[in-house]
Amino acid sequence: MSVEWTPVEPDNKNNHENCILLVSNGTIADVNCDEVHPYMCFKKKTKNMVFNGCGTFDSAYNLDPRTGSCYKFHRVPRNWTRAFMTCAAEGGHLVIINSQQEANVVRELFAKNPRNTIIATNLDGMKDVIHIGFHDWDERDAWHTIDGKPLIEAGYSLWAEGQPDNAAPGEYCGGMFRNGRLDDIFCHERGPFVCEKSPDSLLQEEDL
Repeated sequence: MSVEWTPVEPDNKNNHENCILLVSNGTIADVNCDEVHPYMCFKKKTKNMVFNGCGTFDSAYNLDPRTGSCYKFHRVPRNWTRAFMTCAAEGGHLVIINSQQEANVVRELFAKNPRNTIIATNLDGMKDVIHIGFHDWDERDAWHTIDGKPLIEAGYSLWAEGQPDNAAPGEYCGGMFRNGRLDDIFCHERGPFVCEKSPDSLLQEEDL
């Protein structure tokens, strides 16, 4: 494949540019591999890949008719920020609980993933709580969903007994126990999480 370099590229600035960036005009440049940029993924389609009703080839996403959303449970632990980024990369977001019905849906999904199926974490207790989409980063004890709504306005604010307790040095990210109750957790702790995705395609079964 022929490519055209951006003018004065490659320059290997500071002898530390070992990655390639595609510029908006179609040319390429060498950049520091530690820089953060938007990215695009590519995967060759095979006969076994099916574009499902969630608008993705990822078979781990499943549409729940009770909420009209698609959900995926991630067993490989990530911290809250990495979990957020993973969901975004998949075209979704950390699950936002908007009702008791949706809490039940996520609780049932959690139950299908028992403790022994979740990859080991530093804290064994993180096998019993998942990262979900809320935090109190802007103002302590003012919990908002990742789309900016107070929990009560979002539709679900049922905390576990004694929570939120803001354990030292500070629990600023949102989680949910296996019983569906909310918890405040340390943002840096790695644990399982659930991504939510709006269905981009409502294909009929015979079209799949």
